[in-house]
Amino acid sequence: MTAGQVIRWSTAGAVAGVAAVAAAASCEHAYALVRAHGETGWIGRLVPLTVDGLIYASSMVLLDAARREAPGPALARWLLGLGIAAALAANVAHGLGHGPAGAAVAAWPAVALVGSYELFMTIIRGTRQPDGGVSGAEHVPVAVSGTDPLRVRAAEVFAADVAAGRVPSVRAIGSRLRVGQPRAQQVRAYLAALADG
Repeated sequence: MTAGQVIRWSTAGAVAGVAAVAAAASCEHAYALVRAHGETGWIGRLVPLTVDGLIYASSMVLLDAARREAPGPALARWLLGLGIAAALAANVAHGLGHGPAGAAVAAWPAVALVGSYELFMTIIRGTRQPDGGVSGAEHVPVAVSGTDPLRVRAAEVFAADVAAGRVPSVRAIGSRLRVGQPRAQQVRAYLAALADG
């Protein structure tokens, strides 16, 4: 097992442990709040799960976008923030009866869960490798490839620059084509090869 795998698996284990404890505490706090405001029974038990489910679903959509090197949807970012705010608000409201210290203690499980989960997502995002693990320099074809629509589109969008022997910046490529930096670097290397050709 490589060092990277040890880091990922141990982090996953830590996140799972924190998640189990935090979810139990956070759901119990949220359930007490929901019950106190009139929702009882099985529906009252399910309402807190909608908050954690929203955080999970939004994070997964953002992770999927990052893995595809596409910009994260604004709705997913907004809903992630809303889910985090709802989790914190429910926990703080539960602890307010015990003063500021009680509110802080009650809020901690939600903070720990969201924080550890997002750190784990950062590790996952950082482990992806473009196009099967080859570097951009190794993966640059000399001619426009019909199998990579992004390169075809880049050649069209930046045709004037390439014809003049100019290579656009990684930032310009990322902005115009709406791709992440690793993919923009690959496209830039491809455009450089076209400009030199």
